[in-house]
Amino acid sequence: MKRHIITFALALAVGVSLVAQEKTPSKGFTIGKWIEVQNAIRYELNRSYVDTLPVARMERAAVDALLENLDPYTVYVPEEEQEDFTMMIGKTYGGIGAIIYKPEKDGNVIINEPYAGSPAARAGLRCGDEIMAIDGETTHGLTSQESSDKMRGKPGTQVVFKIKRVYSGKEEDVTVTRERIHLPDIEYAGMLNDTTGYIYQSGFTEGVSTAVRENVLKLKEQGMKKLVFDLRGNGGGLMQEAIKIISLFVPKGSMVLSSKGNTPESEEKFYTTLDPIDTELPIVVLVDSGSASASEIVAGGLQDLDRATIMGRRTFGKGLVQGIRPLPYNGQLKITVAKYYTPSGRCVQAIDYASRNEDGSVGHIPDSLTHEFKTAHGRTVRDGGGITPDEVLTAKEYGRLVYSVVLNGITDQYALDYVRRHETVPAFEDFHFTDEDYKDFVAFAKDKKFDYRSDAKASFDAMKRQLEKDGIADTMKEQLDAMEKALEMDKETFLYIEKDELIPFIEEEIAVRYWFQEAGIKVRLRYDDQLKEALTRPLI
Repeated sequence: MKRHIITFALALAVGVSLVAQEKTPSKGFTIGKWIEVQNAIRYELNRSYVDTLPVARMERAAVDALLENLDPYTVYVPEEEQEDFTMMIGKTYGGIGAIIYKPEKDGNVIINEPYAGSPAARAGLRCGDEIMAIDGETTHGLTSQESSDKMRGKPGTQVVFKIKRVYSGKEEDVTVTRERIHLPDIEYAGMLNDTTGYIYQSGFTEGVSTAVRENVLKLKEQGMKKLVFDLRGNGGGLMQEAIKIISLFVPKGSMVLSSKGNTPESEEKFYTTLDPIDTELPIVVLVDSGSASASEIVAGGLQDLDRATIMGRRTFGKGLVQGIRPLPYNGQLKITVAKYYTPSGRCVQAIDYASRNEDGSVGHIPDSLTHEFKTAHGRTVRDGGGITPDEVLTAKEYGRLVYSVVLNGITDQYALDYVRRHETVPAFEDFHFTDEDYKDFVAFAKDKKFDYRSDAKASFDAMKRQLEKDGIADTMKEQLDAMEKALEMDKETFLYIEKDELIPFIEEEIAVRYWFQEAGIKVRLRYDDQLKEALTRPLI
C-alpha cells in the first residue's frame, strides 16, 4: 500500500510539473505580450492624458529602465551620444588635446593640461594660458562643457582662439588644427633599476598590444631581465587586445580564453596566433580592485598558464563579454553576449551583483560557494569573482582629509596657481616639494571649501545624529560635548598632520603641468610602496 501511495505521489508530481511546463509561456510570447501592453498604454496616454506628453524623455526613461534590470554593462547609446561613447570605449575624440578648467561661467577658459605632442602643445598653448574667445565667440557665459564642445570638432578643421598668455599677459590669436586625439593606453614605460622594466597600462583600446610589444623590446634592449606589468586601475577594453598581449609571452597556439553565451555561436575558444617575443622573461602583473574585464583576462590567463606572478589585491570581477548591435535611427546597443573563462575554466564574474564593495569590486565570497581549478603546473586557483593574486600586497590607505582635498580639486587648483607664480622650476629629477612649499599650499588650501573632518569626527557626528534621533542625546550631553571638543581640529592643523600623504599628490599635479602626463607617473612611482613591496616578493 505504501509503495502504491509513493508511486501515485510521484506520478502526480510529474503530472503537475508537466502541466506547469505546458502553461509556462515562451519567451517570444512574453515579449509580444508586453510590447502589446506598452503600445496600448502609449495609445491611451496619447489619446487621453490631460497635459502635453514629454514623449522623448518618457521613451528614453523607459528604455533605460528596461536595461537597468539586466547587468550594468548593457546600455542604449542614441546617435547624439556617439561621440562620448567613442571617447569612453576608444579614448579618442576630435579636438586639440588639452584638459581645460573654467572656474567661473563669466570668466575665461583656462588651459589646465595640454597633452604631450598634441595640437595644443605644438601650437604653444601651455598650462595657465586663458582662452578669451573661440572662433570669435567670447567664452564668457559658456559652461565648461559648452566650451569643450566648441573646441572639439572634425579632425583637419581649424579653430581660432583668442589667448591671454599666462606670464606676459599678452593677448594674441592662435590657430590650432584639430586632430583625432587618442589618449595612450601605455602611459609610461621605463626601467625601475638596471634589470627591472616597468610598463603602466591604463586601457585596452585598439593597437595597445602592438605598443606593449614595442615597449617590451625596447626595455629588453636596455637590459631588462624582469618585467613589472602594471594593470592597477585598468578597467579593461577590447578582448582581442588582451589575447594578443598574452600571446607575447606564451607559445603560439596556446588556449588563453573561452566564452559561452546562450547561443551556440557564442561558445568559442581563443588561441594565440602570433609568435611570442619571450616565453621565459619573469613577469610580475600588478592588479587591484580597479583591474577589470580585459585586465582580468590578461592576469587570469598568465596566472593559469603559470607564466606570471600576479601581485596586489583581488580584481574587480567582470567576466562578461559585450558586443555592439546597431539600432534604428543610428543608435547602438552595447549588450552582454557571453561570459568568458580563463584557461583553467574559471569564470571571473562575481557570483552576484549584491556581494560587492563600495567601489563596485567583489565582496567577500566564502570558499564554500566557489570551485577549485588547476593551473598548468597544478596550482589551485578559484572562481567566484575576480582574480586572487599569488602574492597579496598591502593596499595604501589614505585619511579622510586626503580624499576630501584631492576629490574637491584643491591640489589641482593649487597646481594651476603654482604654475602662474613660477615660470620656471628645477629639472624634474631635482623637483621636490619643500617645507616652505607646503606652507604655501596650506595657506592656499585653508581658505577653500572642503570637508576637513577626521574619520573619527565624521563617525562621531554620525553617532550623535543617531543618538538625537533616538532621543537620548540630551542625557549624554556633557560627555558628547567633551568628546566633540576633543575631536575638533582646525583645517590648518589637520593639513599639517596629513602632510606626508598630500605631498605626493601635489608633486604629481605640478609635474604634469611642466613636463606632461608621463612625469606624473614618474612622481607616482617615487611614492609607490606597493610596487616597492612587489619587487621584494618571490616569483612563481
